[in-house]
Amino acid sequence: MALHFTSPGTPRGRVGLAAGALAVSALLLAGCAGGGDTGGSTGGAASGPIIVGTTDKVTTLDPAGSYDNGSLAVQTQVFPYLVNTDYNSTEVVPDLAESAEFTAPNEYTVKLPAGLKWANGHDLTSSDVKFSFDRNIKIADPNGASSLLYNLDSVETPDATTVVFKLKTDNDQVFPFILTSFPGAIVDEEVFSADAVTPDQDIVTADAFGGPYAITKWDFNKTVEFTPNANYKGLLPAAVNSGVVMSYFAESSNLKLAVQQGDVDVAYRSLSSTDVADLSGNDKVKVVEGPGGEIRYIVFNFNTQPFGATTAEADPAKALAVRQAVADLIDRKTISEQVYKGTYTPLYSYVPSGFAGATDALKGLYGDGAGGPSADKAKATLAAAGVTTPVSLSLQYSPDHYGPSSGDEYALVKQQLEKDGLFTVDLQSTEWVQYSKDRTADVYPAYQLGWFPDYSDADNYLTPFFLEKNFLGNHYVNPEVNDLILKQAVEPDAATRTADIEKIQALVAGDLSTVPLLQGAQVAVTGADVTGVTLDASFKLRFAPITK
Repeated sequence: MALHFTSPGTPRGRVGLAAGALAVSALLLAGCAGGGDTGGSTGGAASGPIIVGTTDKVTTLDPAGSYDNGSLAVQTQVFPYLVNTDYNSTEVVPDLAESAEFTAPNEYTVKLPAGLKWANGHDLTSSDVKFSFDRNIKIADPNGASSLLYNLDSVETPDATTVVFKLKTDNDQVFPFILTSFPGAIVDEEVFSADAVTPDQDIVTADAFGGPYAITKWDFNKTVEFTPNANYKGLLPAAVNSGVVMSYFAESSNLKLAVQQGDVDVAYRSLSSTDVADLSGNDKVKVVEGPGGEIRYIVFNFNTQPFGATTAEADPAKALAVRQAVADLIDRKTISEQVYKGTYTPLYSYVPSGFAGATDALKGLYGDGAGGPSADKAKATLAAAGVTTPVSLSLQYSPDHYGPSSGDEYALVKQQLEKDGLFTVDLQSTEWVQYSKDRTADVYPAYQLGWFPDYSDADNYLTPFFLEKNFLGNHYVNPEVNDLILKQAVEPDAATRTADIEKIQALVAGDLSTVPLLQGAQVAVTGADVTGVTLDASFKLRFAPITK
């Protein structure tokens, strides 16, 4: 099968946005599947169940209600996608589809094979595809990824196996890649609600799955049991294991101990950098690394931050000065070295290094002009805006979603902001499930967030954050930035598009909707006898090839 493009395509992230340890060794899954691994082997009996441990909680099983790595880790296994990327590739190719191509500058046509079935036996047709995209846009959940569908005008279904996506503008450079990410997950029209996020247990009870696996047990953020789906027909080879048990840990220290002792086959998000360094010298386990792209940053709510639009002392100039002073005082190098032992590196812009168009837009604007902090600069900025010090700043972080080092990271941020008497920081933490609800309800004036790209393109670090209707929901609006983001997404000339991406970073650096802190890589730790763990530019851990 081939994927055809009549216009050039370039690869768009997700919020990393990253229960006690269970006696998982006693859990067994039934079922078997033939198939291959990432090297293309076929046939043979499947291995026993694989135990995957994580601290990265799920927001919801419904793809319309989530845009975080913990949810995606589950959804990747159980929902089908029209197109996808193969292992160790960034090329978009057919998955569920037989073919996918631009049939006009603003028209993307997908052909499905006949006779597709959901795990529950329901027919899987073009109607399910249209339903999936229509509901995503209608629901527009604040924790969902509907903002990525900004260029989708309508979905037409001429027949049961044909889907035509009508786009608002021509020459969309990223739409095929969006289909590989959160909004591209297809759901069962006979099970899911058309206008609301569907409860997790309703999905599981109805066996509404079409990916490589079905879920046979769901205990929210405690344990999930996956069994190979015999009805799956797609890009990925059949599972080489008989199933997977995903176990959720409250503490990364317990996750480290579990993989060290062999109670967990794969530890995937999130071990501390110290734990990974310690385990790398243990011959009972293997450390698997993948390409970078994860970023960490502070988000400002433009309504509720100090001097924000809905506060009693609303003043845009003073609000900007507060954000600028924070950027002046942050010492990224110290955070990188003291907290993360260099496994995360300083980030001075919105697109991380390694992506076309990445710059260091913040480095010369803030602090000492060379990447370091400057209290004198911060003091002068606040004074010039008439801001009385110390500024009271409420700052929130999640202690469970981004690994155990988040507490140390934000304690150090608090220390850096308070050191010279310019800020008084009220630092608080909230566990992820509640955190993901609060941040979109204007509860936090400033808060921690992380991002894991859906695919390898700078656009994925811009569109979700800085369009007028963005995933952050932090009330940031800059019409020039908005228009430039829309322009670069349909710009076929590579040099012009890169220049637009650079300009967007410069403009946002002046506004400071967010303050970038760090850039990191993907890491998993496995038992020594475990094979098939692939961490690639898809930023998805796919279970099917994992065996032992």
